[in-house]
Amino acid sequence: MKFIKQLLHSYLDGEVFTAFDTETTGLNSKYEKIIEIGAVKFDKNGIIDTYSVLINPEKTISSEITRITGITNEMVADCKNFSEIAPSFLNFINETKLVAHNATSDVNFVNAELEKTPYKNLSKGQCNALDTVKISRKVFPGLPFYKLQYLASHFGIK
Repeated sequence: MKFIKQLLHSYLDGEVFTAFDTETTGLNSKYEKIIEIGAVKFDKNGIIDTYSVLINPEKTISSEITRITGITNEMVADCKNFSEIAPSFLNFINETKLVAHNATSDVNFVNAELEKTPYKNLSKGQCNALDTVKISRKVFPGLPFYKLQYLASHFGIK
């Protein structure tokens, strides 16, 4: 609970957070690619800005991934690749605390993509992104599931 108190103090002190999510061509960040990034920058006063981009993975998106994400090969065919969108994403998250549901996976994918560009990996502080799965398990122990869709439904969030 000490961690939760520290988080609340950061929030109340006006720290800026960026909640983000990636959609990918698969589960392994060594072999798969990001096809979408969505993010919301916010502080205690509310939403500051949003970011959303489809990314050409320069590989075929499987029908299974299309079924899960709704993202097709046609949707990303004319989109920029990750190295082209990296500057805008890095600028968007600059000097914010990252937040993600299953943060390790999202950060690993972003860093794997950044390794193939001239840009540096996410900074140490950003690599320690707040993981809302871990927070949910501490704050709401005993729930049957901690998937984002379940939590949203459980708490009546659309």
